[in-house]
Amino acid sequence: MQTHFRNVALIGKYQAVSSGATGASSRQALERIAHFLMDQGCEVMVEAETAANMGLSDYTTTDVPGIGRTADVCVVVGGDGTMLGIGRQLAQYGVPLIGINQGRLGFITDIPLENFQTTLKPMLAGLYEEDHRSLMQARVMRDGHCVFSAQAMNDVVVNRGATAGMVELRVEVDGHFVANQRADGLIIATPTGSTAYSLSAGGPLMHPSIPGWVLVPIAPHTLSNRPIVLANASEVAIEIVAGRDASANFDMQSLASLMHGDRIVVTRSQYQVRFLHPKGWTYFDTLRQKLHWNEGVA
Repeated sequence: MQTHFRNVALIGKYQAVSSGATGASSRQALERIAHFLMDQGCEVMVEAETAANMGLSDYTTTDVPGIGRTADVCVVVGGDGTMLGIGRQLAQYGVPLIGINQGRLGFITDIPLENFQTTLKPMLAGLYEEDHRSLMQARVMRDGHCVFSAQAMNDVVVNRGATAGMVELRVEVDGHFVANQRADGLIIATPTGSTAYSLSAGGPLMHPSIPGWVLVPIAPHTLSNRPIVLANASEVAIEIVAGRDASANFDMQSLASLMHGDRIVVTRSQYQVRFLHPKGWTYFDTLRQKLHWNEGVA
C-alpha cells in the first residue's frame, strides 16, 4: 500500500517525562512508531525537544516551524494536552495532525497506542476522515494596550483568586452589554473545549461542526446566570470589575494578577487545526467511548 504522506513529523509527550519506567516506556513507544512509519516508506523527522528529552539521537530532528514548512502530516503521541499545545503552534502552517493516545482520556488523540499499526496504516495510504477545529484569539487589554496575547483551542477562562471571594465581571458581546456577573469565574469554550472545563461547570456538549462558542459561568452568585451559546464570529469582552487576584487562562497559558479595568477580548482566530481520524470515525463514537454512554445496555 503506497503512502499518501511522504514526510512525517513525530512529536511526543516529553514535558512530564522523567527518568525511570515512564520515560523508558514513552521513548520505546516513540521508537516503535518511528520504525513503523519508516517501514511504510515515510521519511521521519522528530521534533527537536522531543528528541532531546527522550534521547532519540538516531533521527532527523527539526523545530516546530521546520515541521510546519516541511511535514506532510504530524503524528502526536500523548494526551489531549500534548495535542492542544502543538495544535496551536502548527495551525498557521496547515499541517494535519494524527493523535495517538498515551494519556488518560483522549477526546482529540483518539488512536489507542496498543493497536496503532492497524489504524495508522490505512490512514497513511489516504484513507481517513478530516476534521477542522477553530481557534480563539485572546488579548488582555490594559489602559488601551495589549499586555498579553494568546491563542486557545479549548477555552479562555477568567478565574477568581485562590484565596479571594467571587469576582465581578462585565460581559459584552460585539460591544453590547450583556450582564455584570458575580461568580467564581467565566469560561468561553470552543466546541473542542466543550468536553473540558466547560462540561464540568455545567456547559453543553457542542458538535465540532457548529461555528459557535459557549459562555459558561463558574458557580454564579445568581442561579439564573446560565450557559449561553454564541456565534464564533462575535467578539466577547470580559472586564474585571471587582475581586482580587483574578487570573486568565488560555488553554495551558496563564496570566495571573489581573487588575480592575483589564479587559479580556476574545475573537475567532484566522487559523484552524486540521485533525485526521480513522476512516468511518464520527464525533459520536468519541463521546460514546469517553463518556461511557450505553454501558450496561444490552
